[in-house]
Amino acid sequence: MDIQFQSPVFAEKSALFTKGLLCDGYRYFGAHPLDVEKKQWQFVVWAPHAQKAAVVGEFNVWDYEANPMQPIGEGLFAAVINHLAPGECYKYAFLTPEGKWIYKADPYGQAAQLRPATASCLADASGYAWEDADYLAAHAGQHQRSAPMSIYEVHLSSWRQHEDGSLLTYREIAAQLVDYVREMGFTHVEFLPVMEYPLDDSWGYQVTGFFSVNSRYGQPEDFKYLVDQLHQAGIGVILDWVPAHFCKDDPGLRRFDGTPIYEHPNPLRGEHPEWGTCIFDYGRPQVRSFLISNAVYWVNEFHIDGLRVDAVSSMLYLDYAREAGQWLPNQYGGRENIEAIAFLRQLNDTVHAQKPSAIMIAEEATAWAMVTKPPYIGGLGFDYKWNMGWMNDTLNFMSMDSVYRKYHHDKLTFSLMYAFSENFILPLDHDEVVHGKKSLLGKMPGDYWQQFASLRLLLGYTFTHPGKKLLFMGTELAPFIEWRFYEGLEWHLLQYEMHRHMQGYVAALNHFYVEHAALWEEDFSWEGFKWLGANDSMHSIISFLRKGKDEQLAVICNFTPVAWEDYRINLPQPGTVEEIFSSDQPGWGGSGVTNTGLLHTQEVLWNDSPYSLQLRVPPLGVSILRYTPDPEPKPKRAPARKNSGAGKKAAKKNAVPAKDITNVEKDAVASKAKLAANIGKKPTAKGKKRAVSSQKKEDKTGIKADPS
Repeated sequence: MDIQFQSPVFAEKSALFTKGLLCDGYRYFGAHPLDVEKKQWQFVVWAPHAQKAAVVGEFNVWDYEANPMQPIGEGLFAAVINHLAPGECYKYAFLTPEGKWIYKADPYGQAAQLRPATASCLADASGYAWEDADYLAAHAGQHQRSAPMSIYEVHLSSWRQHEDGSLLTYREIAAQLVDYVREMGFTHVEFLPVMEYPLDDSWGYQVTGFFSVNSRYGQPEDFKYLVDQLHQAGIGVILDWVPAHFCKDDPGLRRFDGTPIYEHPNPLRGEHPEWGTCIFDYGRPQVRSFLISNAVYWVNEFHIDGLRVDAVSSMLYLDYAREAGQWLPNQYGGRENIEAIAFLRQLNDTVHAQKPSAIMIAEEATAWAMVTKPPYIGGLGFDYKWNMGWMNDTLNFMSMDSVYRKYHHDKLTFSLMYAFSENFILPLDHDEVVHGKKSLLGKMPGDYWQQFASLRLLLGYTFTHPGKKLLFMGTELAPFIEWRFYEGLEWHLLQYEMHRHMQGYVAALNHFYVEHAALWEEDFSWEGFKWLGANDSMHSIISFLRKGKDEQLAVICNFTPVAWEDYRINLPQPGTVEEIFSSDQPGWGGSGVTNTGLLHTQEVLWNDSPYSLQLRVPPLGVSILRYTPDPEPKPKRAPARKNSGAGKKAAKKNAVPAKDITNVEKDAVASKAKLAANIGKKPTAKGKKRAVSSQKKEDKTGIKADPS
């Protein structure tokens, strides 16, 4: 670092920091090498209420009198210390307003001591030689929402472990994870928090070091290597980021200089009663500078493609997880956290300005409007929002015995009432397979075969429903027990056939998804979706079209264990369909109820469409068919009119009597009403005979019969 705290540049940056406008504070605050030859390091910390400050560490035997810091204005203290090397541990010592010395880790520290020690460590990863230039060039510019996104959510501690239970390093994880994710067909990896946290038995959300790469797995350059390797394999990297709260542990941010400067000073706003953590004071400019600089730090310095912002709902509402009388309203008497809303808008605008391709994702579980709309029209500015409503409804529906599903059909269809109100990601995430909620497979009712078929159905339905996708690690292994975050995934399950089948199915589903633009090109518009059959609750079957610019796919999902040999669906135009994917393939453990060859529409009225066809529908299965409408017939040129009088005579001669036209119309209306009354009913033997007879007549007119 060549910027000293006495320089005009630093003065400018400290002024921005005080106004809440600094987005690269990590370059100026914390510990940075100043002179390599002298092994000289500069330290800068914000502690506005401290009477005195000092840098302490092993180099001065933790003596707060050895290396005092000088106040430099704006509540900042600075020091320069010689003869230090990367890896050395340090803390800040503060004399509080009460006259007590306390010791704190560096809020901007970029490395940390291995637990249970709590000091910061000197680190300089600026010399890492990145090799992902091609990836960055290919993904430069504004993020494209009309692209496939299938996210593999990973908890580093429990994805894999050594045989003795010890943790893999970042580089060891890279050696195994990169190829695996590529082979499985995922487009992105999302890591649960990789920032420093105190306990091993943790998901990472109780952060103590926001700028510190987690020391359990290695150093900053090691994590850069992991990201670099994923990028070189064409895989994007998303980090779980936690600006909603922070850990109360003494070395951390709580009462940092002896007073609440990072958290809101009022406990009704500054403490989270449900999680036992502190809540950031979003109205304080220095706190906003800290958090926004942290987001930009991960995006810029570690080439991160995006951030999934944790617990946004808890930030938006002042009464979140609070009973009446336990929260303070805003200045207008409402429950909205006005300061947090302003912060989120500033965050998203700043990150997108720094990196237009950055992906900002909100974990937001309420009906808050315009989460994924730009701030200049009143939105929060996120690119995507987790669709928690879809997730809850779908998992609730799938956990029911199939005989009861017909009474809850709306749980399948309701999501399309709001599917395009935001840019959604469909999450089957870590929260749904822990704390007694069971694994996804464990949620499925029925016998052994039905459980696996139901899980294939759930995943097939997820990947064909509008919205981007997220699967928690291990879903592909189909474990019977829920996620145990303190040990590695059950990789031994792959010795059993049905679990191997599930892994192969997830890989095939991912690759199929990426290869077919109809499943992602128009994810956020009705242009990409059309119901074929939404109301067949008696059979618990839904069917719909997914549409891209050059492709249409018909999807049929059967949520009962009953196979259908002659199920009829409607299509908007005459054409052909060909099954190109089925969850019931024997190679994935299915029963083999599939459709072969080209199926042709019939001119049979169904669901208010004049065109339909019959096909086989597998039990607890998903069928995906390529739908190719027939070319529109070219309009015939009218013959030249030689004699107007002759024409009038011919028209009169060939005219159908008005009485006959009326009868034809009446017959058509009666036929339509009769067909509508029989929609969804299983054809009787007599009915089947009539249908065959009808098809024979249709053949004579040149309409191709359904081969099924």
